[in-house]
Amino acid sequence: MSESTYDVVIIGSGPGGYVCAIRCAQLGLKTAVVERWPSYGGTCLNVGCIPSKALLESSELFHQAKTEFKKHGIDVDPTFDLGRMMKRKDKIVTALTRGVGGLFDKNGVDGIQGLGSIEGPGRVKVTASDGTTRILQGTSIVIATGSEVSSIPGVELDGVHVFGSTEALSLDSVPGHLGVIGAGVIGLEMGSVWRRLGSKVTVFEYMDRPLAFADEDVIAEAQRAFRKLKLELRLGVAVQGTEVIDEGVRVTFKARNGDAVESMVVDKVLVSVGRRPNTDGLNAEAAGVKLDSRGRVIIDDHFQTTVPDIFAIGDVVRGPMLAHKAEDEGVAVAELIAGKSGHVNYDVIPSVVYTAPEIAWIGKTEAELKEAGVAYTVGRFPFQANGRAKALESTQGFVKILADARTDRVLGVHMIGPYVGELMGEVALAMEFGATAEDIARTCHPHPSLSEVLREAALDAGGRVIHF
Repeated sequence: MSESTYDVVIIGSGPGGYVCAIRCAQLGLKTAVVERWPSYGGTCLNVGCIPSKALLESSELFHQAKTEFKKHGIDVDPTFDLGRMMKRKDKIVTALTRGVGGLFDKNGVDGIQGLGSIEGPGRVKVTASDGTTRILQGTSIVIATGSEVSSIPGVELDGVHVFGSTEALSLDSVPGHLGVIGAGVIGLEMGSVWRRLGSKVTVFEYMDRPLAFADEDVIAEAQRAFRKLKLELRLGVAVQGTEVIDEGVRVTFKARNGDAVESMVVDKVLVSVGRRPNTDGLNAEAAGVKLDSRGRVIIDDHFQTTVPDIFAIGDVVRGPMLAHKAEDEGVAVAELIAGKSGHVNYDVIPSVVYTAPEIAWIGKTEAELKEAGVAYTVGRFPFQANGRAKALESTQGFVKILADARTDRVLGVHMIGPYVGELMGEVALAMEFGATAEDIARTCHPHPSLSEVLREAALDAGGRVIHF
């Protein structure tokens, strides 16, 4: 069994792992990344963020051609080719995953294909697809193995009739009726894709509203958008199980606090009830790395596990399962390993849902501020009053800013509207540097632009909105 020696060995090449590897190399550390799948990039690049956004864009353009182009004086009778749509998606994925390999080459990172398992402090065994093994000696080890689809009792994923997000990105035909279990980010995004392409879509959600962690006003506006799209939301229901039958899949469910069981037959079912940390084959606990009750790797505030010099980041540890959160943790842990200061501000981690309109938020909600007893002011401005939004024929939604009533410091921003995911970068920067609503209001924004809605909301927080 061959052995190689490195300063850092990273298990997993998703956003957290590959960014960590590149930063380690930049800091002069000899670095290897172990990846069990044939391509780099983890869930995000291969079967998550990137392919889903490609299909969201394609399906939204088709939907606009059917419903919105006439407003621009464009008369068309659109059709779509699902095969070509999927090929476009796959081309984007291939380019980006190969790009990670190129970044490894550029920075002198060794990418090693195989299943990585921890044999003990400083030792990672890599088992290749042909069964051969090798040992990587690493002064430090970073676990960045990400997450995988989870399910609920009574719902068994077979990958064909009942499946997760991976299969939902590669269907070879449009389901006549798609059932979606879970009205979170994945369920709403993928439900939107297939609804735009012609599926009837029914979403079953245990909570009384979709996107349980988002701002209440934003959710109310989002539900209006979903109704316009004819996305059926069955809220406050508990799915009891699924059964594959000749006619499709029977979904049984009941009101969350009720006893009467109902059923609905759909063609296929997408399960989007969340994800679980991926530690299968890692040999973590046997190596002394402890997991919590949810299967996450336990870490301290410096990403250190219960074994010295073994660290963990991303979806496999506590916190939101977001690619950009994992990337920031990857940079932070690389810098800590190199003896520098590494830090992630978890109060300034944005979330974006790429439905139409987009939904985005960062920081505290009104409910959280009320519960904490924090006095705050609210600034709000609608896209309906914005010239750029009118030119785009995309005026639904608003921006809402929450600022500390005493200091005016921005505590949270909640948006629904066109391209609000792009506006969130400015907000994150402002909050990272402790900006006040007045700071945003006093900053010159380009006209006409969607970013003016953010400025007007900041002006409104001070009681002097201009254009509404």
